[in-house]
Amino acid sequence: MTYAKLFTFINTAVLFSLTAIAAPQKFEAQLAGYAILQAQTFIATPKEAGEHFNLSGKFTQPGKRLDTPYSQSAKSGQFRQTNLKLPFENQAVQGHSGIKVMPDGTVWLLTDNGFGTKKNSADSALFINQYRINWEKGNLERLRTVFLQDPHKIVPFPIQNENTATRYLTGADFDPESIQIHNDHFWIGEEFGPYLLEADQTGNIVAIYDTLLDSHPLRSPDNPALTLPSSPDKPLPDFQVKRSKGFEGMAKYGSTLYPMLEGALWDNEKQQYENVKGKHYLRILEFDLDRKAYTGKSWQYPLESNLHAIGDFNMINAQYGLVIERDNLEGTTAYPCLSDDKTHCFDQSAKFKRIYKIRLADNGIAEKVAYIDLMDIADPNKIARNPLVNGRFVFPFFTIENVDIVDENHIIVGNDNNLPFSASREPNTVDDNELILLNVGEFLK
Repeated sequence: MTYAKLFTFINTAVLFSLTAIAAPQKFEAQLAGYAILQAQTFIATPKEAGEHFNLSGKFTQPGKRLDTPYSQSAKSGQFRQTNLKLPFENQAVQGHSGIKVMPDGTVWLLTDNGFGTKKNSADSALFINQYRINWEKGNLERLRTVFLQDPHKIVPFPIQNENTATRYLTGADFDPESIQIHNDHFWIGEEFGPYLLEADQTGNIVAIYDTLLDSHPLRSPDNPALTLPSSPDKPLPDFQVKRSKGFEGMAKYGSTLYPMLEGALWDNEKQQYENVKGKHYLRILEFDLDRKAYTGKSWQYPLESNLHAIGDFNMINAQYGLVIERDNLEGTTAYPCLSDDKTHCFDQSAKFKRIYKIRLADNGIAEKVAYIDLMDIADPNKIARNPLVNGRFVFPFFTIENVDIVDENHIIVGNDNNLPFSASREPNTVDDNELILLNVGEFLK
């Protein structure tokens, strides 16, 4: 082979490889099950937790405390008022931000920090629920609730309930977003640190792990290790993780965790977010559960748009995994805005809600090899309870934060309903907690 032919062959191979990565194959998804946990589902905390948790959402209005139940309206987006008011009596079972399917078919669902930030979630308890799903009836049976708490004072900073014996944890302490189970312990990916939390089966914190990349700590502006200088002429502390862009997904295979950041890291030296040719990429880290330490290995997951985020991450096998990538929009084209009045319609409906099949390649890239479109799901057996859009079932939620493998042909997908701030099915009706079972056998193969 001549040099010219060899050069052409190499460039053709490289071009083919890049094209394969840039254009993953679309696969059909078919609705096989549909279950709903109604939006207005509330549970009480144990009496030992104290009266503080009997009313949640008291701090959701800046500069104002709410002590009258259901007295303050809430909005979805900028214009649309929802039909549920704050604060709530007891604790809302909402904001499902992580899922784990168990061998017996039950699922654990992780409730996130409450209302979105440290400042407004001090009365939101952190807990995990185990459910049995009845796909035929379309409902969930709650089997067990585990509240996260810190009675042994493992947390290295002051918590909201510092002066109580049980030390129930709140959304002012942590923002849990992903969950795995290893040797009967819960492992939780968290955004404020970002941290990895290890808890036993009763919810007691066992250990907290700082995030390391190349032996350097990764921190968000909510990390308590960061402090402002005493005067404005002094340099501000460095941090690399945007607020609310810490660990969003966290996969597991064998004794290895793969926590995944929701946003690109800031490169202080280059004064830009990590990117390739202008496109941001997210880091997938590797954590050895036997050694309980980061291995130093990571992969780069390229976003389709710098405005996108990921919702969850779980492994199929040792090399392949599933990642939810989505835009920041919600709603369907069934409720378009036909005038300047945007209070009862979707002025920008959801467009990009995908689940990618990725390969953790040896070159440190998380390659996208295939995808299914959650805005384009077949429903030949008429399982959907909501109206189809152009003959297809859609999952048009702002945040979709749950995906896991059920069996060789099926996956389960769920939304985070951000109660009471998301109305994605109908413009002014708060979202339920929806779980869908999808037949995607060819996609998984």
